[in-house]
Amino acid sequence: MAEVLLYHHIQGLTEGVRAFAEDLRQSGHTVHTPDLFDGRTFGSIEEGFAFARDTGFDAIRKRGAAAVDELGPELVYVGLSFGVTIAQRLAQTRPGARGALLIYSCIPVAEFGEVWPAGVPVQIHGKEGDEFFDEDLPAARELAAATSDAELFVYPGDQHLFADSSLDAYDPEAAALLMERVTAFLASI
Repeated sequence: MAEVLLYHHIQGLTEGVRAFAEDLRQSGHTVHTPDLFDGRTFGSIEEGFAFARDTGFDAIRKRGAAAVDELGPELVYVGLSFGVTIAQRLAQTRPGARGALLIYSCIPVAEFGEVWPAGVPVQIHGKEGDEFFDEDLPAARELAAATSDAELFVYPGDQHLFADSSLDAYDPEAAALLMERVTAFLASI
C-alpha cells in the first residue's frame, strides 16, 4: 500500500477533506494530512483565499513543504486545488516520489523543472466548466501529452471542490468516480 501526503484546498482541512483521507485509509493506505491553516476552515473559496493572502502564500507553501521532512522519500503527493502548488512541486523535485494526484488544479511543469520526472505516474482531475480548473486545463493537457505516465480526467459540470462532501459544491457521482480512479491509481503503485 502507498504512503500518501495529502495537501488540503484553500478552504482548509475541512470535514470533507478528512473524509477523503479516511476513504484512502480504509483502502489500506497511510495518509498524512498536514493542516496548513492551523485549524482554520473557511465557508468560501474567497474567505480562504483572503486568509492565505494575508498569511502569505509562500509562508503557507513553506509550511507544507516542511511537512515532508518527517517522512520518508517514497510518497505519493496529493494536492487538492491550492494544495497542488505544494504537491506538484514535491512530486517533480523530491527524489523518491512514487506518484502524484493533482485534483482540481495543475501547474505548468516548467514551473518546477524542464520535464515531468520519468517513472512518476500522475493523475489530474477537474471539471470542464470549473472556472478555476479551466485556467489550468492547458497545463493539464500538456502534462498528459508529455508522458505516458499521466492521465487526465475531465468531468462534466462546473463545481470546483466537487469531491469535498462537506461543501455545497459536492457532486456525489463525480466524487465517487474520482475516488474509484484514485483508488485504482494508488493500488497500481
